[in-house]
Amino acid sequence: MLKWILIILAVVIVAVFIVAIAITRDGRPLTPVGEGTVTIGARTFEAFPLPAYAAKVVNEDYKSYFIEVEPGVKIHVLEVGSGYPVYMQHGNPTNALLYRRIAAELPTDQVRLIMPTMVGLGFSSKVPASQHTLENHTRWMNTALTKLELEGLVYVAQDWGGPVGMGALSRSPGLVEGVVAMNTGFSAPKEQMDLSRVHALAKTPVVGELLLERIVSVFDRIHETQGDPASMPEDVRALYGRPVRESGNSKAPLALMRMVPDGPDHPSAAQMRTIEASVKTLDVPAEIVWGMRDPIFGRGLPVMKGFFPEARVTETEAGHFLQEEVPEDIAAAVMRVVGEVQASNNRAEEGLEN
Repeated sequence: MLKWILIILAVVIVAVFIVAIAITRDGRPLTPVGEGTVTIGARTFEAFPLPAYAAKVVNEDYKSYFIEVEPGVKIHVLEVGSGYPVYMQHGNPTNALLYRRIAAELPTDQVRLIMPTMVGLGFSSKVPASQHTLENHTRWMNTALTKLELEGLVYVAQDWGGPVGMGALSRSPGLVEGVVAMNTGFSAPKEQMDLSRVHALAKTPVVGELLLERIVSVFDRIHETQGDPASMPEDVRALYGRPVRESGNSKAPLALMRMVPDGPDHPSAAQMRTIEASVKTLDVPAEIVWGMRDPIFGRGLPVMKGFFPEARVTETEAGHFLQEEVPEDIAAAVMRVVGEVQASNNRAEEGLEN
């Protein structure tokens, strides 16, 4: 009897070991392929026709294209409008389509909306989980912005879009002329902490993969972070989930959760400190729009106010992905900041002429 118990136990251990190896594999790189070209200013980029389920939520004025930031690593960009550039950066696990409702509220004859998708998400390239580092993401995004040859912009961001976008902009000093900050953070942790209970579970090897990739998908649960869960119905969640699930490499959402620093010695912490220092040097028009019912960043508003003490603050009943809940409030903040930037630039030009 003991012999059979030992055999069964050995089989179970081997099976668990095999499963653990299988689910924690790094994932293979996948490079998307476009069709045709798109001309942006003096540059030509690889066009990407959106699949029908994504194309139906934007209009025919949108441009959809890739910027290759490294051999085989492409960032997908949605762009609409003309005029002053507004760089809008999403976070995890969404993509550029998160800004579609804000774009619909903005005068696209006055502003050029540039909405890139982070590597690993949406229609951008997929990379092994180990390549999801804050250093890589800020470098990739900076390269994309550099290739667009922008001279100045207003920066709009939420979630990982905050550190990734600001990290990218810090590599091109003087590019950011205005800020609209939503539920995000720029601070490096000074002691051990977890951003949320889910982040605490995610960082545990094997457990994270089992819970968030095998048992429950993060895309199926993101509506639970909303002030109004109905703002993220199934068809909206599919805008974010389908491109990742159908790509063959769905490692990014968990990898990006593990990229969140949980203490001063976390691999992301050193660069977060650099980003934090960069934000503190900014002296530009800024507004804050905050989702107070966000279970992840809802309590972080005082910290954000510390970065932008003169900023106008709009507190809302939205949750984490407030772009889906209060697009009008965000669009209004964007236009106020753009107006301030343009007025400041006009005064500077008049001063030079005089």
